[in-house]
Amino acid sequence: MSRILAIDYGNQRCGVAVTDILKISINGLPTLPEKSLKDFLERYLNSEEVETIVLGWPTHKDGNPTPITKKIITLEEFLQKKFPHIELVRVDESYTSSEAKEILLLSNIKKKHRKVKELTDKVSAMLILERHLENL
Repeated sequence: MSRILAIDYGNQRCGVAVTDILKISINGLPTLPEKSLKDFLERYLNSEEVETIVLGWPTHKDGNPTPITKKIITLEEFLQKKFPHIELVRVDESYTSSEAKEILLLSNIKKKHRKVKELTDKVSAMLILERHLENL
């Protein structure tokens, strides 16, 4: 049994979420600085069984790629080379940040904690993973 991992890639921070081995629950992992993501993924993927990596895929409203798309493609190429046995999937990440903020608001989390962007990034990664699981 293996997990599914999702990444909400950002220029500054990357949210990461993962399923349990039964793919029943979704858990947020620590939000990482963008420059630490590849090292973290190498360590994690060498220690845990992951069958699929879901990459949040950003687009403009008209469907065109955003400026960060090139960085995500570079990450995708890195993962394909290092971990060819892991399936890579792109999932539309439209509005996940605003949904994450709404979830945090409805969760009665204090305002000072909701303003912590790392928490929003983590919840966004969880939403990306949830979208993927809903389409299985």
